[in-house]
Amino acid sequence: MIFTQLKLAGAYLIDIEPHRDARGFFARTYCAREFRDRGLDPAVAQCSTSFNTRRGTVRGMHYQAAPHEEAKVVRCTAGAIFDVIVDIRSGSPTFARWVGTELTSQNERMLYIPAGFAHGFQTLVDHTEVFYQISVEYASSAGCGIRWDDPVLGIQWPIVNGVTVSERDGAFPAMHG
Repeated sequence: MIFTQLKLAGAYLIDIEPHRDARGFFARTYCAREFRDRGLDPAVAQCSTSFNTRRGTVRGMHYQAAPHEEAKVVRCTAGAIFDVIVDIRSGSPTFARWVGTELTSQNERMLYIPAGFAHGFQTLVDHTEVFYQISVEYASSAGCGIRWDDPVLGIQWPIVNGVTVSERDGAFPAMHG
């Protein structure tokens, strides 16, 4: 796997290194040692899948409050997403900054999201599936979020018309506000 540090400390874009032949390819998508060697949390306590019927669906911006902060590895297994993370670690030099990247089933990329980040995505095509590896089990009492369209954060979502957002996600407070 090839780990590329993003502009938010502790966040990485991960490219697989497929071994291809006439059948297709085989690739490693996780190795605890490689994560540990980079100081990343290698724990996987839960895996989850999100299936999204419609293009323009937004899920996020989610995080778990202390002491249930979670690190995640996110991969788009079908379709395409614009995946976004926001540094919500108070005292961090990149606090309240965001990074977005396209994850698709074709580019086979993954995003490592450290604890202390809010995470969300927007589907770019119909019938999109997202797979998560998560470092801690979900604690509903710790489930939090910030508005996906917080005007001060200014996340530049690729689709602005016809966006589908759950009532819960649409009711999250702005980070700046």
